[in-house]
Amino acid sequence: MKNSDAIIIGAGLAGLCAAITLAKAEKKVTLISQMPSERAQSVMAEGGINGALDTKGEHDSTNEHFVDTMKAGVDLANRQAVHNMTKEAPHLIHWLHSLGVEFNMDENKNLDVRFFGGQKKRRTAFAGNCTGKQIMTELIQEARKYEDKGYIQRLSHHTFAQLIVEHGMCVGCIIRDEYTNELNAVLGQVILASGGMNGLFGKTTGSILNTGEVTAKAFLSGAEIANAEMIQYHPTTCIMNGKRGLISEAVRGEGGRLFTYDHGKKRYFMEERYPELKNLMPRDVVSREIWKVCREQKTDHVYLDMTGIPESVFTTKLAELVEMTKEYLNVDPRKDYLEVYPGIHYFMGGIYVDVNHNTTIKGLYAAGECACQYHGANRLGGNSLLGAIYGGIIAANSVIQSCCKQVFSSEETIGIQAIDEYQKKLEQIRRRTRKIDVNQMHARLVSVMNHHMGIIRNGKDMQAALEEIERLRIVAEKGYDESVSVYENEKLYVIILLAHAVVQSGMARKESRGAHTRSDFPQLDPFYQKTTVASYNAKNISVRFDPISKE
Repeated sequence: MKNSDAIIIGAGLAGLCAAITLAKAEKKVTLISQMPSERAQSVMAEGGINGALDTKGEHDSTNEHFVDTMKAGVDLANRQAVHNMTKEAPHLIHWLHSLGVEFNMDENKNLDVRFFGGQKKRRTAFAGNCTGKQIMTELIQEARKYEDKGYIQRLSHHTFAQLIVEHGMCVGCIIRDEYTNELNAVLGQVILASGGMNGLFGKTTGSILNTGEVTAKAFLSGAEIANAEMIQYHPTTCIMNGKRGLISEAVRGEGGRLFTYDHGKKRYFMEERYPELKNLMPRDVVSREIWKVCREQKTDHVYLDMTGIPESVFTTKLAELVEMTKEYLNVDPRKDYLEVYPGIHYFMGGIYVDVNHNTTIKGLYAAGECACQYHGANRLGGNSLLGAIYGGIIAANSVIQSCCKQVFSSEETIGIQAIDEYQKKLEQIRRRTRKIDVNQMHARLVSVMNHHMGIIRNGKDMQAALEEIERLRIVAEKGYDESVSVYENEKLYVIILLAHAVVQSGMARKESRGAHTRSDFPQLDPFYQKTTVASYNAKNISVRFDPISKE
């Protein structure tokens, strides 16, 4: 039995920033992760982090960053939250630099910044083509200082099992040691920083460790899900080792151009249709244009032309990209074209939080990609690292300032009872008599989600998806696969319910906005400038629309 001021699920950017912030305030933190921080998805981020540093004399400002973020998200985010994040962004970048992040510097020894999609000013600070890795390296070192002082207790190879909710308040969670399968209750306020819902779609650009299970279990415990239908397809991905490999937006920021062949001639379609921002339109726009071009040309890819980028840029800013494409694709981008097509990259939707990252369960917070907050209907490239870092800090400050921690007659009893109830639930799963194949059913779920929740959607397809997901749910609820662990059986069922919430949210939003494009409702509808909110109660999922704060 362990007690902490805060338990953090996930040790990526959001989790580490939350842990460091709490430790600075001399709070005791338990940091839970399946893998060490070095294996977190945050390490994979390439392009950079946004902040109005204005080192190029373009008169950039935090207000312009705010406007671009809201415009890209089609006004579907809390304005106050976005304002706070963009205002703080330059300070956060300088803080990271002070920790030792080796951002690229320009000829004037200022932090270098590049163009990124949806932004007219150079605003994205970067560290070569591995910004996430560089930032994570320094945050890991910073966190270790507090681990040495005893403020952060890191439990790797542990997984989240279940929240402990008493009298409507989250008082801790159950965790499982993956080496021994031992269950332990950890009491304290909980911050979820577990990443996106990649497991619903399989071959995304993200980590396969981000299954969506934590979000699903929080959903079943009463945490509401917001804007779940808003799923970002990154325009430029390639098949690498059986998954979607990301070709960073930094390539287009440095001059990469998208084209297709039309009657044997190159057609730079983005430059034709969008002469101002060209290949740097927001990601939802570029992905839809690629989808349309491929449909017109009856092909499964377009080409990314980097041959006009100077060698010096490849050497100083894109060196890792050249190594990656040569090793995994056998293509030298300095000389040849890459075949690309959009792939699922980011989930703007997630656990519903307010401006201070409180969820709809008291004592439970969420930050990073698992939370719905800053990105609205479409995320700007460069805002993911920023949102995770800033969100983790805000969630931690909410824990520090919270007065919701209650004193119970016996904390030990609460933990013992919670584990006992969870074990009973596992035993009920083991007693199911119908034989199923968990891997086969998960593969079917992935197929349904990819087919019906793609770049372009419609009500008929989403209704078919809901019917198939319901069939999977009924089978999963009654079946058991003895060839895998009871925990894998449990996970299948909860992510099926999460998938249902995602599709049902898409059905409810009868318009096209940002990443949610419906062929049967192609227009933007002012009525739907609201947050889609999915709730779970007694095996039923309902969806409503909440007004967005105009402040």
